[in-house]
Parts: sequence; C-alpha cells; structure tokens
Amino acid sequence: MIKSSIFSIFFFTGIIIISLIFLPAFFLPQKIVLFGGKLMGYWASFCLKFFLSTKIIIKGKENIVRDEKFFIASSHQSMFETFFLQTVFNSPVFILKKELLLIPIFGWYLKKIGSISIKRNKVTKDNLGFFHDISLLIANSKRPIIIFPQGTRSLPNERTPFKKGASRIYEELKITCQPVAINSGYVWPKKGIKHSNRTITISILKPINAGISKNEFIKILENNIYSELDLLN
Repeated sequence: MIKSSIFSIFFFTGIIIISLIFLPAFFLPQKIVLFGGKLMGYWASFCLKFFLSTKIIIKGKENIVRDEKFFIASSHQSMFETFFLQTVFNSPVFILKKELLLIPIFGWYLKKIGSISIKRNKVTKDNLGFFHDISLLIANSKRPIIIFPQGTRSLPNERTPFKKGASRIYEELKITCQPVAINSGYVWPKKGIKHSNRTITISILKPINAGISKNEFIKILENNIYSELDLLN
C-alpha cells in the first residue's frame, strides 16, 4: 500500500513536470513533443523498477516488422503500455477516445503528436472521415498506428471479445498487423493498489500479414494475444 502510494506520487509528479517542461514544444516541430512522449515512457519504466521493484521483459523483438507499413494491436490492462510502447516502437500514433483530447494539457499533447480520435458506437462526421485520416497518415509517415482492440483497460483474466475496429483497420489499410501481448495488469491494475516484486512482460508476437478476410483476421488476432497472455499469466 505504501509502495503503491509512493509510486503514484512520484510517477504523476514526474509526468506533470515533463509536461510543463515541454509546453514550449507546442510551437516547435512535432518530433520535439514525440521525444517528450518517449521520456514519459522511460519515466514510467524507471518508477516501476525503482519504487515497485518491477522487472520489465521484452520478448520477441525479432518479430518487429521492419521496412514496411504496419499497425500495432496490443492488449490493454493498464496505463503502462500507453507510455512504454512509445519507447519500443517508433513513436506510434494512438487511436483513442475523443474524450481524451479534452483533458487540459494532456489532451493538447495528444493532438500535437497526431493522435486520431473516434467516438465509439456513434456515427458522426468525424467518424466517417476516420479511415481517410489514417490512410493519409500511413501513406505519409513512418510511424505505425497503435490500437487497443479490447477497447478499454481489462483485468488480467478478462477475455472480452475484440472490437471490430481492429478488423476494419486491417481491411481498409491492407497492411501487416503487429500483435502485442502485455500482462501489466498484475502490477498496475486499472483500479486499486499497484503490486511490487512482479514482472511485466511485453511479448511481441509474429506479424499477421495482409490479405485474409477481416473476420478471419480478428479471430487469429484475438486467439494469438489471449493465448500468449494465458502463458504469461
């Protein structure tokens, strides 16, 4: 309980300080803000290791897609992956809830780094242009898109069906998918205290190439990620 509280105090204080330091970057090239995002990822890693004695392991680096366009589909159990995956991949573009962009300062950063928002389960003018936006981004950037197909943070043992958005992105973009399984919920759950002396494993799975049907894709993606989580858990 005490370690969890100390971790939270130092982690969020650090995030606020980094945010304030990089405020002038709003008027500078985007790459400056992207560096700030990576710095937050390294800060999250440091706080976990220093205050909670967490061991962080990255498996499957050899599976990372190189020299071609791809998007990342990752399991989502905590805030950890939203920060740390920026250090593993090339500053991925986040697809997120529109409400997150309304958060003062943090939302401004999300806009500045090029995050793409969507209103879930709603047909809006913005949502109709969603796939056009990500198609342009993929065509004009070397940064991969990242999506959390569970839709929200889940408990470590939850096995909720993946949202259809991931399969639609796969079908529309016609590019390789990089699946990632992360068991961060055992250390940093979405609710309650953080746990010390445990291990977070980021498992980068073999890519799923373009070319199969979207229904088959989502079944393979869900099975591969959940099967890996079962092993990690």
